[in-house]
Amino acid sequence: QVQLVESGGGLVQAGGSLRLSCAASGRTISTYAMGWFCQAPGKEREFVAAISWSGESTYSADSVKGRFTVSRDNAKNTVYLQMNSLKPEDTAVYYCAGSDRGVAWPYEYDTWGQGTQVTVAS
Repeated sequence: QVQLVESGGGLVQAGGSLRLSCAASGRTISTYAMGWFCQAPGKEREFVAAISWSGESTYSADSVKGRFTVSRDNAKNTVYLQMNSLKPEDTAVYYCAGSDRGVAWPYEYDTWGQGTQVTVAS
């Protein structure tokens, strides 16, 4: 079983940037598809972005296209979410997730991190 720990969240002004990291331990994630999700207070958890095991394919929600970029460094067993042009509506807890079974999109996620808070001020 792999463990996932997110970091990099914090308070940022609208229009600013953050880079979230998801560090995996316990086993390699080199064969895992990985995803990012967010959950705002009173809202359902929503898909943000995902990346295939090879890094050759990425997917993102319409609300973040052109602003957020997902990437991975399998040598470091880490996945990233670069968030630019942040908006107040991006405020949420961001979670990374791993899929060790999903080969084709959409992925099935079986491992989740604890989340990191992102707050965007107006």
